[in-house]
Amino acid sequence: MNAFTNAISTCLSKYITFSGRARRPEYWWFFLFVVLGSVAFSVLDSIFFGSEPESGIAGQPLYSLFSIAVFFPLLAAGWRRLHDTGRPGWYLLLPLAVSLVLSVGLMLGIMAFSATGAAGDDPEELGAAVAILGLGGVALAVIVQLILAILMIFWLSRPTQEEENRYGPIP
Repeated sequence: MNAFTNAISTCLSKYITFSGRARRPEYWWFFLFVVLGSVAFSVLDSIFFGSEPESGIAGQPLYSLFSIAVFFPLLAAGWRRLHDTGRPGWYLLLPLAVSLVLSVGLMLGIMAFSATGAAGDDPEELGAAVAILGLGGVALAVIVQLILAILMIFWLSRPTQEEENRYGPIP
């Protein structure tokens, strides 16, 4: 239990510290804290706030506040964890960057199809091609994100470099 509380206090005290290194236990204990806190606040939200009868969507103010509060500490801890393995911290942003690129590509595809349909071309002729491209794009996005998720878990679970690296001394 001591490692768990030490990891939480360390990561929260280094709220936006992106320099230095973080050992495996520090990151993963803090990650566990974030997961457990998210589950706990989701349950509390459903107990205290319920859901809207018409939509069935639950209000989540406690979960949202908790997520906002731990976003930067978790990002900073992951950044330092990648430093500890000898990798640049910005690698942690790769899934976000890929999501943005794929989202922009999807939106551009929708806009192109809409413009083609508005120009008077027969949308039925384009339907099959658009469906194939759309499903292919979504499948590609899912595969790329899955590969990146596995890669992130692999990098974040690598052992500490047992010597000083360009990101600092051994923690």
